[in-house]
Amino acid sequence: MRKINLIFVLIAVLFLCSCGLKDIFLPVPVKPGPGDELFSKAEKLYQAESYEESLNAYNEYLFRFPDRPLADAALIKTGAIYTALGDYAEARDSYKRLIVEYPDSSFVPDARVEGLVTFYNEGKYERVIREADSVLEKIVSRIHILRMYVLVGDTYIAIGSPLDALHFYTLAFEKSKDPERETVISKLKETVVQLDKTDIMSIVKYMGYKPPAGMLMYLYGLKKAEEEQYDDAAMMLSYFVDRFPKHNYVGRAKKIIEELSAKAVYSRYTIGCLLPLSGYYKDFGVKALRGIELALGQFCAQGDRQSVKIIIKDTGSDPDVAVNAVNELFEEHVAAIIGPIFTAESAALEAQSRGIPIVAITQKDNIADTGDYVFRNFFTPKMQVETIVSYAIEELELKNFAILYPNENYGKVFMNLFWDEVMAYDGKVVGVESYEIDSADFADPIKKLVGLYYELPEDLKNTDELIEGEDKSDEFEEVKDENKADEPIEEEGSVEDEELIEDDEPKPVIDFDAIFIPDSPKRAGLIIPQLSFYDVDNVYLFGTNLWHSDILIKMARQYVQNAIMPDIFFAESSSEKVRDFVRTFEKTFREKPDFIEAVAYDTAMMLFQIVSRPDVRFRSAVKNELMKLSNFQGVTGLTSFDNNGELKKDLYLLKIKGNKFVELE
Repeated sequence: MRKINLIFVLIAVLFLCSCGLKDIFLPVPVKPGPGDELFSKAEKLYQAESYEESLNAYNEYLFRFPDRPLADAALIKTGAIYTALGDYAEARDSYKRLIVEYPDSSFVPDARVEGLVTFYNEGKYERVIREADSVLEKIVSRIHILRMYVLVGDTYIAIGSPLDALHFYTLAFEKSKDPERETVISKLKETVVQLDKTDIMSIVKYMGYKPPAGMLMYLYGLKKAEEEQYDDAAMMLSYFVDRFPKHNYVGRAKKIIEELSAKAVYSRYTIGCLLPLSGYYKDFGVKALRGIELALGQFCAQGDRQSVKIIIKDTGSDPDVAVNAVNELFEEHVAAIIGPIFTAESAALEAQSRGIPIVAITQKDNIADTGDYVFRNFFTPKMQVETIVSYAIEELELKNFAILYPNENYGKVFMNLFWDEVMAYDGKVVGVESYEIDSADFADPIKKLVGLYYELPEDLKNTDELIEGEDKSDEFEEVKDENKADEPIEEEGSVEDEELIEDDEPKPVIDFDAIFIPDSPKRAGLIIPQLSFYDVDNVYLFGTNLWHSDILIKMARQYVQNAIMPDIFFAESSSEKVRDFVRTFEKTFREKPDFIEAVAYDTAMMLFQIVSRPDVRFRSAVKNELMKLSNFQGVTGLTSFDNNGELKKDLYLLKIKGNKFVELE
């Protein structure tokens, strides 16, 4: 039996390396004794992951054969099963019973360690730390001590104390051998990056030249390189090579440093621009270029700033041309790219593969999902809808909405987004109608919205009115009967008859507080007066940023008063920063800037500021600074990016008042 227990110990060692009892198989003797057949059955059930049945078999064995040599093994297995099933109290009972009833068992150290593991699994971290010293005093084997050091290190990580965790992982490293060492190194690697450079250097200074001081420096540099924190990586790896020139990992460190040096080969003060300067979308490209050129002139005019230059590439709104342009900019070593406005997807994919930060000025769906080097500085339909609905429901306290939209992609996108957003706020969309984009008469969809399109059924024609679904015809008949005797008899064709006929005309049912029309100012200028013709008055009018146009006011001035729309830029803003931008732009280009110019200006200015910083020496650093950007104050408001590179910005809300637009506070 002694031989069997030695086998148990060896198997337990393997278990400690793999941090679980699942793979333990406890063999029975060559000459079976009483109960060994039952134990073997329990083992087979355990290996088949039939935990409940194996647990019953082990417990039966313990009940019937508590004095047999395999009883301690049965207890360590029941503890493991209870742990696997999440019943940590029962697991501890098994381990305690093993320690008390079988104090000489080779599994006692396992039971002590695994008892602490149950507290760790329950999140009772202070208990683990408090009892760790006591357990360490009672165990002597290298593998059990190693297991305890790792457990305590994991516990300190769980409570957010990486410095203490590093101490125990370092002790574990000193105790470890292959193949355990790889696991410990992995834990060291994940821990060192939670510390700053000062902490690491202090630890290394304290350790001197003893292991694993060099390992810590190397792991810190390696992890920073993987996270594309190239400055920190290069600095720490260089320190490591100088301090530990004979370390086993020096060769690897030198290779990484060479790779980082290659990544640093770029013109850090040069920004590329991808714009459609020819083709169908030329006007947009020219507008954006003006905004970028204005930003460049103002930035370089500041004497204390490093001069920045731009390299402009015409995409012609062609995806293949855009990809080639990205490659050309890479060869010209630009630090980052502004644009494109169109063909953003192909350009973004290429920039991501090349590791060039790119800030696209586009509404293209999910463009920022392309990769961590891709950002978007442009407002999306979703942002517009969120702004409108939030204001309508939270500020105006509206509940019911109608949607009248053009039957094409732009209208459908906004219709669906608006509907979803209203529902998210627990509001109601009570009517939705579409119209063809080549139509000039919108009577049918309007009549459908207000219940005038379909003929009134015969049984409802004498109904005075329907209020919230309630039939008032009986009351109307009673009133007629009461007044019938007093009514004068009128001749056929009298004025009163004509008025009665007019009163019999169906009236519109306006059961919505606001109507959303996502369309151009020209079509909106045709639709809104027709709404009034069908008595759709006293409801809020909401549109998209396209409504921010003098065309809408000229076409339907009296009908669009108080209409509300979002936008990313408002030239008449009270902001002094906006006023300065508008004045300078008008003086330079003899015209008023629009949102394209403003967005391009802000995009350029934020990149100019980032690349001019002396500590930004890699493209990855440009990317990281964009990611960390918090409330950059531009002419389009405060700009930030989320962890995905998507724009975070509060849009302007504008209202038509008289013959101009005013900003809503």
